[in-house]
Amino acid sequence: MNYSMISYILGWIFNFEAAFMLLPGITAIIYREKDGLAFLVTMIICLAIGIPLIRTKRKNKVFHAKEGAVTVALSWLVLSIAGALPFVISGSIPHPVDALFETVSGFTTTGASILSDVESLSHCILLWRSFTHWIGGMGVLVFILCLLPLTGGYHMNLMKAESPGPSVSKLVPKVQSTAKILYTIYILMTVVEMVFLLLGGMPLFDTLCLSFGTAGTGGFGIKNDSIASYSTYNQIVITVFMILFGVNFNAYYLLLSKKVMQAAKNEEVRYYLGIIGLAIVAIAVNTRGMFTSFGRAFQQAAFQVGSIITTTGYATTDFNVWPVFSKTILVILMFVGACAGSTGGGIKVSRLLILCKSARKELQLYLHPNAVKKIKMDEKAIPHEVVRATNMFLFVYIMIFVTSLLVISLDNLDMISNFTAITAALNNIGPGLGAVGPTGNFGCYSYISKLVMIFDMLAGRLEVFPLLLLFKRDTWRKF
Repeated sequence: MNYSMISYILGWIFNFEAAFMLLPGITAIIYREKDGLAFLVTMIICLAIGIPLIRTKRKNKVFHAKEGAVTVALSWLVLSIAGALPFVISGSIPHPVDALFETVSGFTTTGASILSDVESLSHCILLWRSFTHWIGGMGVLVFILCLLPLTGGYHMNLMKAESPGPSVSKLVPKVQSTAKILYTIYILMTVVEMVFLLLGGMPLFDTLCLSFGTAGTGGFGIKNDSIASYSTYNQIVITVFMILFGVNFNAYYLLLSKKVMQAAKNEEVRYYLGIIGLAIVAIAVNTRGMFTSFGRAFQQAAFQVGSIITTTGYATTDFNVWPVFSKTILVILMFVGACAGSTGGGIKVSRLLILCKSARKELQLYLHPNAVKKIKMDEKAIPHEVVRATNMFLFVYIMIFVTSLLVISLDNLDMISNFTAITAALNNIGPGLGAVGPTGNFGCYSYISKLVMIFDMLAGRLEVFPLLLLFKRDTWRKF
């Protein structure tokens, strides 16, 4: 294990987190809020740790996949612990476990909250909650790859460990250039959404917070009713952008490169949009009687489908009272998730496609045992390693899900609340059903259960394996 390189990158994590806190700090100055002192104290702590770490000499710059996975997992832990300090120091969320839950939920773009009254929070704290979504959406290590003059062959090991999906590929030959392209698209789309929301009459502060949440597919609202009190126009804008941020960013790069036909052939994106369309129509028809018109039912169905499948978690209505059929569709969408290479969570459409194609291949082999069949996506053969990794991901995912569900059941809440709470945490969604529905929160769970869900949120964002490596003894052996 190359500890010097890991500590070097962790040092930059601390330094960048200090820089990120400038935005809520400036917000505190504008609104003259004393909570801004919490960000100043946290910035000093981060820099006091980060600056010495980046100045340490690195004797060995070899950086294998193991170091990449461990660095990513530790980076997210460090990011979350430091990010929780302003909540504790300001007294907004005094208990460390609650503060860590809220922060991990922010950075992992889950959007699950233990707060029952977010409107009582200061502007700088509200902005920090939403900004954590934007930081975590594309990934902090991807951000570092954009800015730091890192050299060597370890870039891809960092990017693979942090980027969501069964496989990660470079858009251009250099990994650093790929990271810059991804963040350029990310920033441009965020700015475009801000413009549309401002045109709809949304206040600037609200626009910033909700755009950060939408871009990161997070879901922290700044009002107790989430998005319900905003105009239909702004709800539609957020719906469209939630769905757009759930698309594989490779497709956007192809569009920008004027490779429209190649982008249109992206199998995952086609299925993703198809699933959204079918779910919207099914729910709109099923909930027609609960709204004044079919158009209104369609709009509300579109918002909730877009919010759930992209794992954003915003809400415009209490879907807890919807018919069982509609709620069942939403729960299924929680597992489906968005596209690989997007800011969304869940299992990912690409993984489900691989699993379905693997099942079809097995059926064909039963009929034709000597046939040679390859699983293809976008007219390209999928490597066996990717199929194997997808199968193992699903197995470990189920084991974590079942174990987590068993532990939190000790709190004696109802099965629907427990099941959807773990679903929401592991898939980085936010609200579930029952006690953790859109009008509820996760404050009803014990600290043990919250720690379990903190682990689940991190495991879901990091696609399970990087986090699990931290608990394996062989991981920490030196070269």
